[in-house]
Amino acid sequence: MLELPPSKIRVIACPVGGGFGGKTDPFSHEVVICKLSMLTGRPVKMTLTREEVFYCHRGRHPVLMWVRTGMKKNGSITAMHFRSYLDGGAYGSYGVASTYYTGALQTVTYPIANYKFEGLRVFTNKPPCGPKRGHGTPQPRFAVEVQLDKFAEELGLSPADLRLKHLMQPNTRAINHLTVTTIGLKECIEKVSEASQFNNRHGQLPLGRGIGIACSAYLTGAGLPIYWNKMPHSGVQMKIDRGGGVTVFCGSTDIGQGSDSVLATIVAEEFAIDPEQVIVVTADTDLTPVDLGSYSSRVTLMTGNAAIEACRPLKEKLLSAAAEVFQCTSESLTLSEGRVVSLRDTSKTVDFAEAVQWAEAKFGTLGSVGSYTPPRRGGKFKGAGVGPSPNYSYSACVAEVECDPETGIYQVHKLWLAHDVGRSINPVQVMGQVEGSAYMGLGEVMMEEQVFRRGLHKIPSLLDYKSPTTLEMPEMEVFLIETNDPNGPYGAKEAGQGPLLPIMPAVANAVYDAVGVRVDEVPVLPEKIFKGLSQLKTKAASRIGPAKVPEIEFPEPIRVERPESMETQEAS
Repeated sequence: MLELPPSKIRVIACPVGGGFGGKTDPFSHEVVICKLSMLTGRPVKMTLTREEVFYCHRGRHPVLMWVRTGMKKNGSITAMHFRSYLDGGAYGSYGVASTYYTGALQTVTYPIANYKFEGLRVFTNKPPCGPKRGHGTPQPRFAVEVQLDKFAEELGLSPADLRLKHLMQPNTRAINHLTVTTIGLKECIEKVSEASQFNNRHGQLPLGRGIGIACSAYLTGAGLPIYWNKMPHSGVQMKIDRGGGVTVFCGSTDIGQGSDSVLATIVAEEFAIDPEQVIVVTADTDLTPVDLGSYSSRVTLMTGNAAIEACRPLKEKLLSAAAEVFQCTSESLTLSEGRVVSLRDTSKTVDFAEAVQWAEAKFGTLGSVGSYTPPRRGGKFKGAGVGPSPNYSYSACVAEVECDPETGIYQVHKLWLAHDVGRSINPVQVMGQVEGSAYMGLGEVMMEEQVFRRGLHKIPSLLDYKSPTTLEMPEMEVFLIETNDPNGPYGAKEAGQGPLLPIMPAVANAVYDAVGVRVDEVPVLPEKIFKGLSQLKTKAASRIGPAKVPEIEFPEPIRVERPESMETQEAS
């Protein structure tokens, strides 16, 4: 075995170029870390400079898109042909799924009678790209929502009304076999439109002021695991001690989204106790059951449902033991405000901790397990594994901007953002997620861009790679729409990624309303607007964006039968 000194080992960035088509990154820093740890028998810490971070870490895929859509004069979509060309960087990463995601979720917002998707991912000598907040869906959402505004203008319809009149209906299946359960998009659009007075102000503001709208949808956890099998996606083990404390063991990782707090709140709700009585032990593979990971906004729904399943048998034991002492039926008892209480005789009540002791005396050590596996949904064609989800969240955003009609310099004055969260388990936390999505979306649409020159990153530092500060953040009004989806814990859906998606197209649509320049790419930079303004002065087309797409001969598409009705699906 190679002998290495036990001193600190620093792993620097690894080469970017080389592989074209491997499933793994042969020179990745993750592989080096694992090998060094095995060789030394010691933990190895990876430290990177900011420049190395730009070269090593996965960024969002740059995507070139071509969209041809057929629409009736009333605004209903008769057909859509969507092509996406992804710049994947040097390695495969999770690129296959990312490519499919650029075509999967267009269908769950507005009904599309006929849909054709073609996508490819190109290997280039750049840092590898991979999943980032919204995983493959912000790019096509930008294209679709900007194109809808173009249709609205051509048909003489309000952009808000066009969307309102043509939404997916609850408990229906999209053309690509995705199942929509509850959809609060109508309420989202109505809320932001009313608050911003969109219909009264769109197209009516003075030159340099504009207002734009956009919508989106996102999945609440992937319906299939990365490695397909029939095992649960989330698991929970639970125990109650004699002092009334509840300990929850699960593999979910809190990466800042607040999942530990959500799980503690769910368990506390089930036992009607204070969340401070709940200890959550997570992400320790020696102690906790398997969880598939903190990705695709899945933890609240999947681990939350597993936690509820673990709580229910323990509740039954608590009520059964208390009923024996009170000489009544367990059905006449309930848990409320940290006590077991009789629904018929208020004198029959006991503290939660004492009820736990009665239950342990009767049944022995109190412990249980719960697990969750999503319902099997989706089609049976190649690629159908990307997109199915227990439910979908929906968002609508209105952005108001002020843009200098001479220079193109602009700022976002206010955002109105509504999100169909299903049910807010922790409303303050959800508001934080929505506002964080808006912050990230503004960065992507206004300034964030990775520029390469001869294979090297032109601005690999936070000095030149700009992102918004608190000074750039506009006033924001957030609305939480609750649809109480039956698939989520207490009706919850995701809130971590979906609200990001409509920010970019809403701002681009607002810029067009302000100065008449259509920027069909992100970031929407002042210099691009200035170029469009210059073209306007010469009466040339004011569109700024990609002029063409590569001439690619795609293979013969897979032809998919239209999905059967929900009733037929459930019967089968």
